[in-house]
Amino acid sequence: DLLCVSLLMVFTSVTGLPWYVSATVISLAHMESLRKESATSAPGEHIQFLGIREQRLTGLAVFILTGVSIFMAPILKHIPMPVLYGVFLHMGVAALNSIQLTDRVQLLLMPAKHQPDLPYLRHVPLRRVHLFTVIQLLCLALLWVLKSTVAAIIFPVMLLALVGIRKGLEHIFSLHDLSWLDNLLPETARKEVEGKQPRKQKEEES
Repeated sequence: DLLCVSLLMVFTSVTGLPWYVSATVISLAHMESLRKESATSAPGEHIQFLGIREQRLTGLAVFILTGVSIFMAPILKHIPMPVLYGVFLHMGVAALNSIQLTDRVQLLLMPAKHQPDLPYLRHVPLRRVHLFTVIQLLCLALLWVLKSTVAAIIFPVMLLALVGIRKGLEHIFSLHDLSWLDNLLPETARKEVEGKQPRKQKEEES
């Protein structure tokens, strides 16, 4: 999909058409709607994730309807703007539930005895988890402040700078910790490095 978007960027730039970019929130909401989960579960048992319904039909239908909406302006103008804002707000909040950062932010204000049994908490000390979360929040705050000022023109450059920051985290966290908090890409590179470098002894939680 990203390859198609990149090729379309070249085509639209040459022809003078508006750029075609991927809609992250809409894409995540679409993927969430295609999830397959277990129909029933015993009391206290979590619903099991079974996979994603791989198909192109819904995506094609959505973009066809998006194009047709140009001819439906006389009808769509009667939809109140708060309704549209509510739809986008719902999609954004729903997408946050699938992000690990959201869970880790909640852990900052949650007593240890009330913390859920998350996989990365079994392998990474809680102090390291909080440190990683704080670094991510600082980067997010920096981007937000930069976007709200006249320096917003260099926003794409700061996005690239995040790649350097992510690389620098390898000197603060072990590869084992990062594999649970933020998986390295590509996966083959991570496995190759792990094979050459022994895992560090985990720190004891205070």
